[in-house]
Parts: sequence; structure tokens; C-alpha cells
Amino acid sequence: MPLDTSYVGRVYPPTAPYEVGREKIREFATAVGDANPVFTDPQAAREHGHADVIAPPTFIFTLAQRATDQVVHDPELGLDYSRVVHRDQRFEYSRPIYAGDRLTVVVHVDGIKALAGNDVVDLRGEVGTDQGEHVVTVYLTLVSRAAD
Repeated sequence: MPLDTSYVGRVYPPTAPYEVGREKIREFATAVGDANPVFTDPQAAREHGHADVIAPPTFIFTLAQRATDQVVHDPELGLDYSRVVHRDQRFEYSRPIYAGDRLTVVVHVDGIKALAGNDVVDLRGEVGTDQGEHVVTVYLTLVSRAAD
């Protein structure tokens, strides 16, 4: 059954603030194999003009994924998550993510279309501090594969 296209334009409530910790940044940088010291060493980060360590660019996906769960698991939308594959993602940063940031995500449904029997959902996550400063916009496209 096709997805409900009336969801295009829907905006979900902001997530609870997530406090970005130095250790979480370090763990993520280690997991993705990025040894850049600005991700793990506050002094190295300061030498590069940052107030504290910064997160690798893809770190935000961990937070954005939790936020998009509001859409993915919305029973009224009708998305069969067991058939979902990740098609695309991109990030547009206003500034780096710093240790100590308290971030929230507001998810927007920007598009729903059928393509070769598959449902394609375009989502946008506006990520900002709990004080209202924009940090990054996350664009994500999911495909729910057609039933066999």
C-alpha cells in the first residue's frame, strides 16, 4: 500500500536535548577510524581555532537517526521499516558540533513519491542548540522496497 502523501510538509516536535560529550566524540572518531586530533585533544582543537573538541562530520547521524524514528515508526504513515534501505544522506553545517553542545532535532517530511513500485521518503532534520542556534541540516532519503 502506498505511503500517505499528505505527510509531505509535516513537522515533528523537537527531540529532547542531547548533550554532546567529549568521550562520545572520541568513541565515534575511533569507531570510524579518524585519528584527527581535533576530535580527541582539546589543545589540538584550540590550536585549530575551536573552543573545544569537535565532532567528526558524520557524528550527527547518530542523533538524526533517533529523531527520524518519529517518522519511520509513525503507524499512520504506513512505512514498513523491514523493507527500508538507506538511499542517501548529506549534511549542511553552519558550524562544527562541539563537546558540551545540547542539540535538538526537528524532523520535516519534505517528500514522498513512488518510484518503480518503491516508496521514497525525503526527510530533513534541522539540528540546533537548545538555545536556538542552528548547527546543521541533515537530509536523508529512505526507500521502502516494494513487496515481492
